[in-house]
Amino acid sequence: MAQGQYGVDLDALDQVIKELNHVLKEMGDSTSTATNSTYLPKGSLGEGFKEETQLYGAHEKMKGDIEKMMHMVEGLVDTFGKKSNKVRGAYQDAEADNSISMSGK
Repeated sequence: MAQGQYGVDLDALDQVIKELNHVLKEMGDSTSTATNSTYLPKGSLGEGFKEETQLYGAHEKMKGDIEKMMHMVEGLVDTFGKKSNKVRGAYQDAEADNSISMSGK
C-alpha cells in the first residue's frame, strides 16, 4: 500500500457485528432468566427462623444487582455493535466513493 492509504476488512467487521448480535441474544436469555426464574419463594427454606427476613432480603438485593449488571453489559455490547455497524457502513461508503473517483466519474 502506498503511504496514506489504509485498508479495512469489511468481512471482519461483519463478523464482529454478527458475533456481538449473538452475544446480545444469549445475554437476553440470561437476563430473562435472572429476572423471571431467579426467585426464592417465601417459606421454601422454612419459616419463623431468626434470619428469615435477612435471608430473603439479601436474595432480593442480589437478584436486583445481577439484573442491573446484566442490563449494563447488554447496553455496552449493544452500543459497541451499533458503533461497529456504523463504522462498517462508513468504510463501505468511503470505498464506494473512492471507486467512483478512481473510475473518473
